[in-house]
Amino acid sequence: MDTEPLANKIRPQNLQDFAGQEHLVGPGKPLRVAIEQKHLFSFLLWGAPGVGKTTLARMYAKAVNAEYFELSAVSAGKDDIRKIVDRPSMLGQPKILFLDEIHRFNKAQQDYLLPFVETGKLYLIGATTENPSFEVIPALLSRCRVFTLSELTDEDIKKIIIRTGFKLKKDARDWLVKMANGDARQVISMIENTARLYNQVTVKTLTDTLQSKFLRYDKQGEEHYNIISAFIKSMRASQPDAALYYLARMVEAGEDPLFIARRMVVFASEDIGLAQPTALVVANAVFRACETIGYPECGINLAHGVAYLCQCKKDRSSYNAYQAALSDVKDLGNLPVPLKIRNAPTKLMKDLQYGKGYEKYDSESYLPDKIKGKKYLKNPKLPLQ
Repeated sequence: MDTEPLANKIRPQNLQDFAGQEHLVGPGKPLRVAIEQKHLFSFLLWGAPGVGKTTLARMYAKAVNAEYFELSAVSAGKDDIRKIVDRPSMLGQPKILFLDEIHRFNKAQQDYLLPFVETGKLYLIGATTENPSFEVIPALLSRCRVFTLSELTDEDIKKIIIRTGFKLKKDARDWLVKMANGDARQVISMIENTARLYNQVTVKTLTDTLQSKFLRYDKQGEEHYNIISAFIKSMRASQPDAALYYLARMVEAGEDPLFIARRMVVFASEDIGLAQPTALVVANAVFRACETIGYPECGINLAHGVAYLCQCKKDRSSYNAYQAALSDVKDLGNLPVPLKIRNAPTKLMKDLQYGKGYEKYDSESYLPDKIKGKKYLKNPKLPLQ
């Protein structure tokens, strides 16, 4: 009986068959150039699940003719790294360590890894779904280039469906594309498990598979992202009972408390914002408590913070204003700053009218002339009530 997972069977072996990430592997793009020129260096792959991080790591290792080792930071430790380092090198080949979920390594473990990367005893490819700026120690981060992977597009997902070898009707294919949410791994697993259960892949059998107990993921899989999504949406809807339930699900599963607390800090500014400015103070205090105390007691701190954030009034105006301003910056580029609010440290700058006419508490807009009348923050209350 063939037990090899479908995802392994159809995993691309070359860039021609790889779907997505054109900004990294398209002609002339950085990872393609590195693979084609066999350039050896350490790097981090940051992106959502199922977008090709492991596949790219394997392609790269093969291209540079390196000994390739894979570890998961969830279960690996210092001894596993030491075994790889101490293992005699074959024909002087460089050693590449692919460390999945590198954000799960604590500071001490990352510190242990650092000298091997510094000396070239190991070349590191770290994969993470979390922002490396927060999760990877600065010394290690500075020695790695960071590549950000995008979610796969609908067209990318369709290409992957074709690669599975199953001939699906359009409605089943469209159902999978919608369900995938940019995650190739989900699509492949759904097709594989549906075919195993029902011997045919239709919208009906796909739906039945999704609702069955056959597809249940642990805290590293799809369920991990479903629960954090439900948690955030429950707080947004001011439903403390639901939010506390999903919090308990995560705590019971052993979810990293800082992963939870970090999202609470973001939520405090994004969804509560100006309606209750102290929400950010509370969320930061919860994050700090989780750092200091750890499990099991920090579960109480998380519950305290969740109950508070749920009951706060919600106001996304500052978040929406920032997004609107950011959009103008991207669309319009570096618009000239009005002369009256420019810095004028030299006589020449003063002669050029820099700073002329500036008065404190001026009512005239300080926005660049091209967007002078723009209003990003709707109905601002100054001072805050």
